Amino acid sequence: MAPENEPTHRDFIYSLRTVTEAAARAAFDWIGRGDKEKGDGAAVDAMRAALGTLPLSGVIVIGEGEKDQAPELYKGEELGGGGDRVDIAVDPVEGTSYMAKGLTNAMATIAVAPRGTMFDPGPAFYMEKFAAAPVAKGLIDMSWSVSRKLEVLAEILDKRVEDLTVYVLEKPRHRELLAAIHGAGARVALYPAGDVAGALMAAIPGSGIDALMGTGGTPEGVLSACAIRALGGEFCGRLDPQLTTEKASVAEAGLDIERWYGVEELAASQDVMFCATGITTGLLFDGVARCGGHYRFQTLMISGFTGERQVLTNYLPVVEN
Repeated sequence: MAPENEPTHRDFIYSLRTVTEAAARAAFDWIGRGDKEKGDGAAVDAMRAALGTLPLSGVIVIGEGEKDQAPELYKGEELGGGGDRVDIAVDPVEGTSYMAKGLTNAMATIAVAPRGTMFDPGPAFYMEKFAAAPVAKGLIDMSWSVSRKLEVLAEILDKRVEDLTVYVLEKPRHRELLAAIHGAGARVALYPAGDVAGALMAAIPGSGIDALMGTGGTPEGVLSACAIRALGGEFCGRLDPQLTTEKASVAEAGLDIERWYGVEELAASQDVMFCATGITTGLLFDGVARCGGHYRFQTLMISGFTGERQVLTNYLPVVEN
């Protein structure tokens, strides 16, 4: 078995959390300051530096963009010097607008999986998603109408449709989806961003969210799939390009935009690890706070090795420059 500090060891997740905590700490200085680019840039620098201290060797599959768009943590960037052993997905600030405005649900996220097991979406930036609890896995056909999906989900959860709550991003593209959910009689939890949090809550029984539906970012979709694969929950994704340039790129790449990918296709190995640290307080955990001479962090850790999920509260001393 690999040493505890190696990415193939089940306990490596405790080292991995230092990466998201570093990004969250850097973003903390930019909460509510109205500059999402600088806040994201600070988190990227901090996350990349923290990754450089870990004994891992792999490739960024989901990152800050292509190499000509991002100087570090770009798609295809190789980390470490030992050979390709892991795939890495990162989002140093999931919810940059939330962070810049001082709103809820901004977080720093990372997922690590054995090399070659993480879905590469190519140029597809948007993905339609469906997430639900483990008991629903494999029981809901993505070709069904919204009302049929909710009817079956309600039966599986032993609830009335009227008691279901569906997490949906507040976007103009979701007008028809919202009408269909309301028409079926279910409730909607509407948020302007943060569908990683929504997907995870849908996969965690008793969270108050029964499903996530709608189209959001593909990077967030792959990160969510990794976490939900580790939890044993249900997650399906379909590439759903929204921009004219994105549609052309996806077509040129020959990607199928009709096919729904299951969670085992998006995250092909059970040996996946996911960490997310709150930047601003949200649905899953508290954000970074300065408490006297310490920073307080809350990090959600999910391990596919064990199926465990933990929320760790950690205090680190403030180091003045």
